[in-house]
Amino acid sequence: MTDWDAAYSNAAYIPGSDRWPAAWSVPAAAYREAMLAAGRARLDVPYGTEARQRFDLFLPAHTPRGLLVFVHGGYWLAFDKNSWSHFAAGAAGRGYAVAIPSYRLCPDVRITTIGQDIAAAVAAAGALVEGPLVLAGHSAGGQLVARLAATTTPLNPAMQQRLCRITAISGLHDLRPLMMTSMNATLRIDAGEALLESPAFLVPLPGVATTAWVGADERPEFLRQTDLLASYWPATHVHRAAGRHHFDVLDPMVEPQSLLTSTILGS
Repeated sequence: MTDWDAAYSNAAYIPGSDRWPAAWSVPAAAYREAMLAAGRARLDVPYGTEARQRFDLFLPAHTPRGLLVFVHGGYWLAFDKNSWSHFAAGAAGRGYAVAIPSYRLCPDVRITTIGQDIAAAVAAAGALVEGPLVLAGHSAGGQLVARLAATTTPLNPAMQQRLCRITAISGLHDLRPLMMTSMNATLRIDAGEALLESPAFLVPLPGVATTAWVGADERPEFLRQTDLLASYWPATHVHRAAGRHHFDVLDPMVEPQSLLTSTILGS
């Protein structure tokens, strides 16, 4: 590899990529408004004292069957919960409560601390919703949910007991190559952090079902990262979604009966 920036550049290789992030933020706002009107949304629930330590909780029409926490991507540098609300629709339509947290970003904190933020968000949401816990995350969010499913997880023991499955969507499971990108001037990943926070090099928690999901049309490096997790976590199920790239790979989450939603929920 001679150009690591190109390896991790998604927009440059997706036709019409300029329609994102509006393609996420516009339907997300509409979904929040509709769920608020229906009395099925709790917004800006705190899980810490910092401004970004907040999550939105979307509720099904009846008593929740369990809790999904969805963690957004953005290379640990960008976005917040407000761009992703509509991706709760599929799981909520299947009877699950869905929490979508914001979290602190680099360079204000390191990736290690972001993982601790997500663990705190999961604990706070889990205190509001009973039942099985499932996690899903996209891109950097894929790293974050897989990190929570390792034996060195920052999740508290009660949440570890409830965690039954994770789905890492286009996840980044080996942080070492990111050290060679221009982003690392902001991410500040060093060799020690890369090893401690790369899920592929950690031991998975026993009893947690893992799926590594990726768009078949994604950059080769995202395909490699997905396969790498499966090679180190041998019970991992790998799915390459035909015709999907890094930006539209999440779209089936809005449909209750899609394969992606069913995989995330395990049913």
